[in-house]
Amino acid sequence: MRKLTILGTGTSIGVPEMRCQCPVCRSQNPKDKRLRTSAVLETEDTCIFLDCGPDFRQQVINWGSVRDIDAVLVTHEHYDHVGGVDDLRPFSFFRSVPIYAEQLVIDHLLERIPYCFGENKYPGTPKLELIPIEPGKSFSVNEVEVLPVRVMHGRLPILGYRIGRLAYITDMKSYDENIFESLKNVDTLVVNALHIKEHPTHQNIQQAILFAERVGARQTWFVHMSHRAGLHDIIDAKLPSGMHFAYDGLVLEIPE
Repeated sequence: MRKLTILGTGTSIGVPEMRCQCPVCRSQNPKDKRLRTSAVLETEDTCIFLDCGPDFRQQVINWGSVRDIDAVLVTHEHYDHVGGVDDLRPFSFFRSVPIYAEQLVIDHLLERIPYCFGENKYPGTPKLELIPIEPGKSFSVNEVEVLPVRVMHGRLPILGYRIGRLAYITDMKSYDENIFESLKNVDTLVVNALHIKEHPTHQNIQQAILFAERVGARQTWFVHMSHRAGLHDIIDAKLPSGMHFAYDGLVLEIPE
């Protein structure tokens, strides 16, 4: 059995949103507090992070583990998904941390944090290994096989990941029909559901429900929710059977 810990379920701004006094942002329910979306998958021998956003440090502290990181899988280059790369330093004291991403994302990282990759690096910078990957071409992290799948974030091509019987997709708006072949027999689906209204670059909740119904996973957990998604307990109770709002700190068991 594999374990997936949802480290964050919020949008690029997070929840509560600064300067907002809506019921969600004022809620005292911990499930309405949403750090930027990220997760960590663990097996007995391997630890894989899915994105590394600006809340990475706090998420690792909340997670509480002292495990090494075997890989970081990046979905795309937006700041809320890569803003915590520099905070990988404590994990790279004794070995480099492999970061798997498309070449476009790698190019963006080289531009944004060049001090991490130059020949004469400043002392204390993280030791990182950038490894290019492509959609549809599987690779392995130790014993864990990973299949990147192409989805669209508005007009931006990004990656979701099929890892055994887990599918992890965030920031998706649209997709090709062949994605359902790639996601056949998925047990656990984690996918974005921004809020109730239509959005140009993200699925809303109804679109996420329709996508989840077509995938047909045993359990579906929605992530990347804004404060406009509504209060966790109220909306979660209205979702179809087998579908739920995820929350920060949620731990899921994933069958192999």
